[in-house]
Amino acid sequence: MKIRQRGVIRTVAAIAGIGTIVALSGCSPSAGTEVTTLSFFQFKGEALTDFAEIIEDFEAENPDIKVVQNQVADSETAIRTLLVKDKAPDVITLNANGGFGKLAQAGVFYDFSDEPVLQTINPAVQEILAQLGTKDGEINGLGYVNNANGVIYNRDIFEEQGLEVPETWDEFIAVCDALQDAGIDPFYGTLADSWTGMPSWNALGAYPSQDGFFDEMRAQGEDVGPDSPVSFEKDFADAMAQQGQLFSYMQDGYRGRTYDDGNAAFAAGGAAMLLQGIWALSPVKGINPDINAAIFPYPVADDPDDRLLVSGVDVVVTMAKETPHREEALRFIDYLFEVGVIEEFAASQNMIPSVEGAELSDDPALQSVKPFFDEGKITGFIDHQVPASIPLVSIVQQFLFDGDVDAALATLDSEWRKVAARTIPVTGDGQ
Repeated sequence: MKIRQRGVIRTVAAIAGIGTIVALSGCSPSAGTEVTTLSFFQFKGEALTDFAEIIEDFEAENPDIKVVQNQVADSETAIRTLLVKDKAPDVITLNANGGFGKLAQAGVFYDFSDEPVLQTINPAVQEILAQLGTKDGEINGLGYVNNANGVIYNRDIFEEQGLEVPETWDEFIAVCDALQDAGIDPFYGTLADSWTGMPSWNALGAYPSQDGFFDEMRAQGEDVGPDSPVSFEKDFADAMAQQGQLFSYMQDGYRGRTYDDGNAAFAAGGAAMLLQGIWALSPVKGINPDINAAIFPYPVADDPDDRLLVSGVDVVVTMAKETPHREEALRFIDYLFEVGVIEEFAASQNMIPSVEGAELSDDPALQSVKPFFDEGKITGFIDHQVPASIPLVSIVQQFLFDGDVDAALATLDSEWRKVAARTIPVTGDGQ
């Protein structure tokens, strides 16, 4: 483990009007040593200090390399601008979403297929990245830390009510009924923020979307519909009905409540569960540091052993395909993936490290999802597979308002056909 006591971070002026540049004071190179400066494009504002401290330690051990961190708010726009201007950063972090997949398919990132660091990473994490898109089967990014999308629950309320974590759908509904009978709201809904309908849609829809569902959707293109081999209308009816059933257990007035309202209510014990992901625990604990909360995956499968935890690669590390500093960039990336370094970063960010053998923090929420990562029972966010021009969030929100499963699924298929007519190729990897 190489993490030292942290030094003082010096903030330096922004370069080219993009983001905040952070330079670290490390050991000065000896006289005559040539220093290579790496540009490090970093999208995650809340990780700025963590990466700055990592850079400081790295520079202390590698006095011939200086790393300049460029933390950017609108990362997708900024990275595209830099790529168009042929100013690709040396080392890059991005959120692993559909936008990352498209850039990977465009061939702008390095191929890590032959790099030893790849062998240290959980293969299930890399599979999530591969599903987003690659350049001709290359490995264009390395999963760094991961989130977990599941049901957040108050363990004290469950214990007080004599409830066990449900492992099947019937058990899940029985838990909801028992809570309701006890006068406790099973869930706190927050549909005033439309996106809050998506975590449950992603989790429930993950089951019918296994086995290449979206690959077949892309292959069918304009032919998607109720009579095609796969479609939303044909394959997602049960998942949407299940989502509607869960929302029937929300508190009164859930349509007018916000994400912040939900976090505050859950922190105060105002509901037993949240249909959110691990990201919600930081604001919840900011309100109630002593809350005893954990996460379980949506128990959709008939067999508990077939449960899947939906996880996104919160940070993917990559590098420019044509960087003139390949050796130095790879040295920095190797350092990022050292067990002690990634453990400390993941703990600070309340995330799950991708390196096999890296320990999670002792946070109960993280420990509760650890077995699913260890056993490779994770799968990606399916909304990353849906073209951005499809108004998915509003379609799901409208369904949760009116309960019309058939209309929602027909709309999704219709929107898919429209986009397919314009943009979706008949073959391809990811969106």
